Amino acid sequence: MSENNILEMNKENSGLGKVEIAPEVIEVIAGIAASEVEGVAQMRGNFASGVVERLGKKNHGKGVKVDLTEEGIKVDVYCLMTFGVSIPTVAQKIQDNIRQALLNMTALEAQEINIHIVGITFENQKQEIEHEQEM
Repeated sequence: MSENNILEMNKENSGLGKVEIAPEVIEVIAGIAASEVEGVAQMRGNFASGVVERLGKKNHGKGVKVDLTEEGIKVDVYCLMTFGVSIPTVAQKIQDNIRQALLNMTALEAQEINIHIVGITFENQKQEIEHEQEM
């Protein structure tokens, strides 16, 4: 597998054809699984994803980078935590949730799930962000 190519699923030969999973699908699954964990304030995106969200389209893969390498699937998650939570505990829950979601939905095991904490949000910042998203 070369980096960021479509992942082919060749575990069983049913004679019906092949199943391919794009890295973007894994990004979306990981993004949703990470944002479901209590203590994650938001996922970090870039300028383009912020503009797309302002136009009304939710980007569920925001803050997630997937690399398909010879060793396996490597997932990097960039998120902001809520002030007052235990970062190691929440990071472990994010890894467990992503691993379980990928296994359930794609039957794939991730080689690495790396969590990058890029910031902490406070309660008043969270209210400002929610207010901006309503507008």
